[in-house]
Amino acid sequence: MTETFDLAVVGAGIVGLAHALAAARQGRRVVVIERNARAAGASVRNFGFVTITGQQRGAHWRRALRSRDVWAEVAPQAGIDVLQRGLLMLARRPEAAAVLEAFAATEMGEGCRLLSAQELRSHYPELDPSQLSLALHSPHELRVESREALPRLAAWLEERWGVAFRWSTAVRGVDLPRLETDRGPVFAEAAVVCPNADLTSLFAEDLAGYRLKPCKLHMLRVDPPAGYRLPAPLMSDLSLVRYEGYSALPEAAPLRERLLREQGDELGHGIHLIAVQSADGSLVVGDSHHYDDPPSPFQSEAVDRLILEELTAATGLQGCSVRERWTGVYPSSDERVALVAAPCDDLRVVIVTGGTGASTAFALGEEVIAGLLGSANSEKGTAA
Repeated sequence: MTETFDLAVVGAGIVGLAHALAAARQGRRVVVIERNARAAGASVRNFGFVTITGQQRGAHWRRALRSRDVWAEVAPQAGIDVLQRGLLMLARRPEAAAVLEAFAATEMGEGCRLLSAQELRSHYPELDPSQLSLALHSPHELRVESREALPRLAAWLEERWGVAFRWSTAVRGVDLPRLETDRGPVFAEAAVVCPNADLTSLFAEDLAGYRLKPCKLHMLRVDPPAGYRLPAPLMSDLSLVRYEGYSALPEAAPLRERLLREQGDELGHGIHLIAVQSADGSLVVGDSHHYDDPPSPFQSEAVDRLILEELTAATGLQGCSVRERWTGVYPSSDERVALVAAPCDDLRVVIVTGGTGASTAFALGEEVIAGLLGSANSEKGTAA
């Protein structure tokens, strides 16, 4: 007899795996169907940085907090190393310092602390305080290596929670309880489709009204001078006008005006700085944002150079050699940070539209599964 699962998840990126975990913790029988032999999309082409500070105020920020807690539970059990914790948001301009001060006074600034240039010099000698007027330290974030974390998370879901995986299997259509694939049918009582930037293969008509567009980003892995240690993941002034938790504050408007005058090219390419460090000492640095459909296959050296110049301007770090370059693509929206469509009662199409899947997917998955399957026999909040 053909096995029927309680839930089929289409897509083995972080959003799909998050839904698989939420359902498995309820004791549900789950199958994950992935068209590739392994996760190869946005979920492995990012910083692995679970970002709390600066996320959109309200539900999205709370999702990030919850998702961080799930990462902290799951990582040691799945053999995933947490490589860095916290965040240093560096402000070079007085207008940027004003944004940090305003942010620190909100509920989102709880647990964070402001650091003067003198305190930075004392606590973080790796940085060049002459470039900075103020910094905000957040203790909330954690960072994993995405390329390693995603396959280990999938293996742990299979071994610990009994989640079945169908790799190299493309779903051609969904008419529950039947999912038609290129390797034969799969049967499930409910389904969650997590297509990332593939907006045409499944449920294209349902997604068309949301006006989604692909966003391409540039990223680099660089080798700093031997022995250099990044004290924590870093962001800088440009991030303050991009991340909505900062940019929605009234104090961000003067900063945006100054940046338009001084770094108009960076803003035009959607550049802001994130820099994190890997176990081998290399830095993952990015990123830019270009909106086009289809995304351009070409990676401009000029954009990469602007990203590296921002790294130098914020930290004083020079002499980095580029080891790798790559692009990532995710779906974006001007109206929402997450999309949950319901083509029918037992089906959800779930897309994180702001490039924050690693930061928010675990909590979003819990919300969607609770609404789709209910919470009977739930083990939510445990990872035993």
